[in-house]
Amino acid sequence: MVLSGGIGTGKSAVAEILAAGGIPVIHADMIGHAVLEPEGEAFPAVSARWPEIVADGRLDRTKLAAIVFADPHALKELEAMTHPAIAARILNLVAADSEAEIIVVELPLLFPLLGDGWIKVVVDAPLDLRGQRLADRGMEPADIEARVAAQPSREEWRRAADFIIDNSGNFEDLEAEVERVFKELAVSS
Repeated sequence: MVLSGGIGTGKSAVAEILAAGGIPVIHADMIGHAVLEPEGEAFPAVSARWPEIVADGRLDRTKLAAIVFADPHALKELEAMTHPAIAARILNLVAADSEAEIIVVELPLLFPLLGDGWIKVVVDAPLDLRGQRLADRGMEPADIEARVAAQPSREEWRRAADFIIDNSGNFEDLEAEVERVFKELAVSS
C-alpha cells in the first residue's frame, strides 16, 4: 500500500499510527536522503549537476531544495536522478519482507513511482491547516508556498486516491480515520 498526500497533510503521523499498530512502514523520504549521501546512487549525478551545493564532500540539501522548488525543470532533473534508485531500494525492502501481510510505503508523490497495482491511500487536509502545520515546524512562508506549488493540487491527490484519510481534526480524530480506512481496506480485500 502507498500512503501519500501533499506536504503538511500528516502522512508521517498516519505512518506512526500504523507502525505503532505493528504494520511495517517504509519511508521514501528517508531513502531519498540515503541516495543523496556521498555513497548513495544519486550522489554522483546530483553533485555533478549542481556542484555549488557540495560542501565538505556532502550535498547541502537546504540549498538543493531552494533550487529545485523554485524551478520545475530543475525538480524534474533531480527526480530523474533520484527516483530510479529510490524505487529500487523500496522494492528490494518490500521483497525482503515477504512475510508481512501488508507493507506501507510512505511516499510524498502522486505518480506511481513503484509501478501499478498498489493501493493508494491519500492523507488529506485543508491547505490553510497544512500551511499552519508547516509554519509550526519552522518553515518560512515562501518555502511553504514553493513546496505546495511544486506538488499536485488537493483535488488531484483526492482523485488519485483509492481511500482518503481526512486529517482536518485532532490526533484522536486521525486515529479514528486510520481505523475507518483500514476497516474499509479489509472489507475490500
